Amino acid sequence: MKNRFFTISIPILLLIVASFYVTSKFVKPAPKKEITIVTGSKDGNYYKTALKYKQLLEKVKVKVNLLTSKGSIENIKLLNENKADVAFIQNGTITSDETKNIKAIASTYYEPLWVFYRNDGYKIDYLIQLITKRISIGEIGSGTYDLSSQLLKDNGISKDNSKILTLSNNEAKNALINKKIDAMFIVSSPNSKIINQLLADPNINLISFKRAKAYSRKYSYLQSIKLYEGTIDLYKNLPDENINLLATTANLVAKDGFSQELIRILLKKVKEIHSKKGLFEKENEFPNLTNLKIESNEEAKIYFKNGDTWLEKIFPYWIAANIDRLKIFLIPLITLMIPLLKGAFPLYQWSMRSKIYRWYDEVKQIEKSISIQNKQQLEKELKKIQQLQDEVSKETKVPLSFMGEYYNLIMHINMIEQKINTKLQ
Repeated sequence: MKNRFFTISIPILLLIVASFYVTSKFVKPAPKKEITIVTGSKDGNYYKTALKYKQLLEKVKVKVNLLTSKGSIENIKLLNENKADVAFIQNGTITSDETKNIKAIASTYYEPLWVFYRNDGYKIDYLIQLITKRISIGEIGSGTYDLSSQLLKDNGISKDNSKILTLSNNEAKNALINKKIDAMFIVSSPNSKIINQLLADPNINLISFKRAKAYSRKYSYLQSIKLYEGTIDLYKNLPDENINLLATTANLVAKDGFSQELIRILLKKVKEIHSKKGLFEKENEFPNLTNLKIESNEEAKIYFKNGDTWLEKIFPYWIAANIDRLKIFLIPLITLMIPLLKGAFPLYQWSMRSKIYRWYDEVKQIEKSISIQNKQQLEKELKKIQQLQDEVSKETKVPLSFMGEYYNLIMHINMIEQKINTKLQ
């Protein structure tokens, strides 16, 4: 019986092991728990935001490396050179036609365009009024430079009729305060020290775009937003009037082929930070994948559409991710379980009955020997059959449904015992 059991079970076991081995070749290995994010300058909002991501991600054992740069254009270059996995870029900086290797994973918050100018006794309502002025439009390689260049071009302003400078934000601020330039463009968060400092300076004015709606219609990645009087500082009443601003959005992009699992866990933290109400943002307005100029990452689309999976709601993320990765093993498991389940009941019956039938070999040998043995030998056989009955009662434990076979065995043993006793009389 034992040999028969091993003959059946060992091939099944080997088949299961072989099936799992073949299937394992199709399972993607767990990703390295490390993300490199390229931001912007250390005093910029991209860098400050990335620090928040870093803090949250490292709590779930994901190492985060931060790279600084001059801005969006350089960030794209670093992604294409595989020096980073994820980057901040200003929406509208690139399109899908310009790069096929970068996909958007989230739009995170509004980035207003601020155009400050010297208060020389006249008000500027239109960019065209900056013709002949000295204008800083941000460093080459930055999103500010890219957006400012486009808007100046739309208004007929160029190096031919104005002095265009490419200063850093701090350099432009100092130059504006010290009357070395007449105006500066900056795309930045309202929490920026530079923005607050310039708004508080009585010698500096901020352009309120009268045609903000027109720009937002012309460029899908631009939004018309309003900065209300006193919003920045109620005590100082900054600004001192309602201001129409243009705003783009800060986008997170990833190189094509970046780990789906790392994208999901990053988006979980992005959502945790950016879903709250902000100065310009409504609650749960961000993050999103709307009005983007480049193609969205497929995993990001799934995440924003469906949210966390049921596994992610039950288990910590990495446990859920590992379970999800191993789901392919269900294919051979289910394939093997169907015939195994069909054969489970007969196998169970066989295993229970084998506990009973294994004694019949000894019972049969004793029964055959009775007719040819003398008295002394019969006495030995009698002791033997009595010992066998004790062993059966101690060692044979079967469910109630198999007690019929068990009592048949006991009955046969008793019959042989009676035969021996009859021969001894």
